[in-house]
Amino acid sequence: MKKVDRRNFLKKTSLSAAGLATGALLPGCSASKAIAPSGGTYMGDYAAPKLETIRIAAIGVGARGPNHLRFLSKLDGCEIVAISDLYEDLVKKEVEYCTKVGKGQKHQNIATYFGGEDKWKQMLDDVKPDVVFICTNWNNHAPMAIEAMKKGAHVFIEVPIAVTIEEMWEIVNTSEQTKKHCMMMENVNYSRDELMYLNMCRQGVIGNLMHAEAAYIHELRFQMEEQKRGTGSWRTHHYAKRNGNLYPTHGLGPVAQYMNLGRGEDNFNTLVSFSTPAFGRKDYAQKNYAADHKWNKLDYKGGDLNTSIIKTALGRTIMIQWDETSPRPYSRHNLIQGTKGTLAGFPTRVALEGGIPGINDSHHSWVQGEKLQALYEKYDHPLYKRLAQKTKESGHGGMDGLMVYRIVECLRKGLPLDQNVYEGCLWSAVAPLSENSVANGGAPQEFPDFTRGKWKTTKPLEIIN
Repeated sequence: MKKVDRRNFLKKTSLSAAGLATGALLPGCSASKAIAPSGGTYMGDYAAPKLETIRIAAIGVGARGPNHLRFLSKLDGCEIVAISDLYEDLVKKEVEYCTKVGKGQKHQNIATYFGGEDKWKQMLDDVKPDVVFICTNWNNHAPMAIEAMKKGAHVFIEVPIAVTIEEMWEIVNTSEQTKKHCMMMENVNYSRDELMYLNMCRQGVIGNLMHAEAAYIHELRFQMEEQKRGTGSWRTHHYAKRNGNLYPTHGLGPVAQYMNLGRGEDNFNTLVSFSTPAFGRKDYAQKNYAADHKWNKLDYKGGDLNTSIIKTALGRTIMIQWDETSPRPYSRHNLIQGTKGTLAGFPTRVALEGGIPGINDSHHSWVQGEKLQALYEKYDHPLYKRLAQKTKESGHGGMDGLMVYRIVECLRKGLPLDQNVYEGCLWSAVAPLSENSVANGGAPQEFPDFTRGKWKTTKPLEIIN
């Protein structure tokens, strides 16, 4: 964004900032939590004191938890000190793995907590870990994160960071008051293509950014078979009760960082949202389960596909889609459009004005497949180049390990995190805001400014070497 544009923009938004300061109420937020300053430290660029050895506790080791815990157990400077889950067998399995990895030198006295809904609280009191990784059902994310920060731990949460706007404000306030990080672990920001596109955007390859498209299209009806334990046992109820974009961050996180949203250049402004009818889950349940099965007793209210559109403060647009029901191939869209070209995903493809030297001579056709190799060689993110081999065997093609490696690196070196607490809340806020919009015929919803205007001085995410 040109400097003159940004200067004019800051002048135009000064009244909005003044409105927040005087107590203007944001839709979907309580005035006390949305407006009143927390009295704490702004966490946008916050660097916590260095932790030479990180004492790590995990809550939830059923699905995502083991992937993170097992990678952490192999990293220098990490000590697994406690594991909590409802189920004893899951806890013991991870203790056995980590102890074996430690080879008698570390992870040898892991405290275990299981069998009760509140055992994790006892763990926080007993062990007092430096860091807590939370990989539980969505409803538990906020209360667990808030309590862990109050007990002195940095927190890393699976997506989404919370399910309500009120919870997000409480997370922000607690993080600021305790000076503890609370990062939502959006792993897709560490995928090779997303990192390369971030690098290309920073280098101005596609000019001024205007529009983005993001999605989480992933057919997951099979999870309904997980009826007593596992993701489907609780996530199916969200599909039945809530109508909106329930899982926006995998697609949204990367494009938000391309655009520097919430980081000095631009920010989320309003959202409109529409859902299709709710056919798929009901049909699937009727086809695969008995008439008196619990899945056939649910009233499925959540539309199969949701489309939301965000308008940013600078007037850019972002289309976000979500569909975990329809029989179609996986996609995150991952499209970013600028004045000089477009970068897109699924499949990975690039079009630049006038073509790409040595590859094609027109922006009317995509460069994709083997022809992209030259672009990877030129624009691969330096972080990917440095860590790809070290993390390649972690989950999701290496992006999980790269994310966890960076978390540990930042904590041990006393660096700001790649994703701050405000980003986690902004990206997650799409879910409740989209529900409000759908329920009100697509009426625009304002995004809360979780930074209270301080996003304007927050540094954009650097191209980390």
